[in-house]
Amino acid sequence: MNQPIRVLHVVTYMGRGGLETMIMNYYRHIDRSKVQFDFLVHRDFRADYDDEIESLGGRIYRIPRLVPWSRSYRKILEQFFCVHPEYKIVHVHQDCLSSVALKIAQKCGIPVRIAHSHSASQDKNLKYLLKLYYKRSIPTYATQLFACGEEAGRWMFGGAPYRVVNNAINTNLYAYDPQRTCEIRTALKISHDTFVIGHVGRFDAVKNHTFLLDVFAEVNQQDPNSVLLLVGDGNLRPEMEKKAADLGIANRVIFTGIRSDVPDLMQAMDCFAFPSIYEGIPVTLIEAQAAGIPCLVSDGVPAECDKTGLIKRLPLAAGVAGWAEMLMKTGQLSRQNTAEQIVRAGYDIDANARWLQEFYLNEFSLLGDCQ
Repeated sequence: MNQPIRVLHVVTYMGRGGLETMIMNYYRHIDRSKVQFDFLVHRDFRADYDDEIESLGGRIYRIPRLVPWSRSYRKILEQFFCVHPEYKIVHVHQDCLSSVALKIAQKCGIPVRIAHSHSASQDKNLKYLLKLYYKRSIPTYATQLFACGEEAGRWMFGGAPYRVVNNAINTNLYAYDPQRTCEIRTALKISHDTFVIGHVGRFDAVKNHTFLLDVFAEVNQQDPNSVLLLVGDGNLRPEMEKKAADLGIANRVIFTGIRSDVPDLMQAMDCFAFPSIYEGIPVTLIEAQAAGIPCLVSDGVPAECDKTGLIKRLPLAAGVAGWAEMLMKTGQLSRQNTAEQIVRAGYDIDANARWLQEFYLNEFSLLGDCQ
């Protein structure tokens, strides 16, 4: 009776990606004496958030990579659920392939099965045809459907009813402070009059870093006193570092790698570039708006991401020249303190974490199972 209920989050691994950061934001702000998060991950290495998860009381279980058609994978997952009957709530964050875990969870008698959509419009890429097949059955096996935004919910769940769960943040960490801007630029060895274009995201094809580097090369040709600040890591980072060198802009591009001080780094930016091929509601765009940064995003980013009026959308079809021109115009806009606007838009982590906590507790109480 005095133990917290334990919710199992099914993920790929807990690196510093968007959905993982969203989960951690909620995890830090729930009452962990009432609700505790555990994680079922599909990689055998330790990831960025693992130490923090364990320090907060979470457990991390590891199974092999998800192969949806593999009988051995499904058997391992079924064995896991049978060995861990304590999990009555399973919250799955595996994109279109969430149906695999949800189906086995249903087979094993887990009563509360949540599918969570974090992105949209992946059908623009043919390699996702297999995923599109699996996503059709998600509403069949889930008891609750969550989405980061309206577009992500419509795309993932095919008309089934869902609830938007905001990618909420701690707005106090991001509020624009000119003094911090000076301090962070000094630490990064960036002068106060340098035009800084920022981006936060994993080095993955969907984030479109290759296009962003081409755009910045054009910007830098027009304004040599400009810098591209790239925060994040991923498989494509070496390729992008080589491309920056080939373009002759290596000394004007800062690859920070994985950083835990993203709120500080955002203070150094004049504008935020986000040319993704597709997105849901990126946590980083909520963060950038909370920091008062003017943002230029692609048409692959849903219009509903704009919570402050700071976002301008431009089709990727506008090309390198069009994006370079618009970025330079965007960078001329003044920074402002918009943190309170993010709160009013419903993205305050304290309020959202209370809601999610009560949701879990209510679902658990309806089971009539006091553990």
